[in-house]
Amino acid sequence: MKLHELSPAPGSTQAPKRKGRGIGTGNGKTAGRGHKGQNARSGGGTRPGFEGGQNPLYRRVPKRGFNNVFRKEYAIVNIEELNSFAAGTEVTPEVLIETGIIKNPLAGIKILGNGEISVQLTVKASKFSQSAVEKIQAAGGKTEVI
Repeated sequence: MKLHELSPAPGSTQAPKRKGRGIGTGNGKTAGRGHKGQNARSGGGTRPGFEGGQNPLYRRVPKRGFNNVFRKEYAIVNIEELNSFAAGTEVTPEVLIETGIIKNPLAGIKILGNGEISVQLTVKASKFSQSAVEKIQAAGGKTEVI
């Protein structure tokens, strides 16, 4: 099989509807928009969530809580995931991304103390939980806030 011999499975693709191409197509003249009215016009129609002037759902439903726009969200790594590194390794955000432990560093990386660590590592991250610091130091490693 060659690249130029590839074709989609039969019936999986359909030609797009060609609107406004004569009465024989069944989609000519008004092109499926009907006669006059808001939706027949270019740029016509209503915005998403519009309910014809009735109080819309997003205004009827009670709002609760508070969303802090300045909130920082951290990428979370448990110390048990750091056991995959060799002893003496310096674990930085770049290393964590390369090894696939985290995909997106967000506002920084926070190391949590879930699980056990048996390797001696130097861990550099934005934040550490108290239990993570204790467990990393107990294993002979070091923590560094960046």
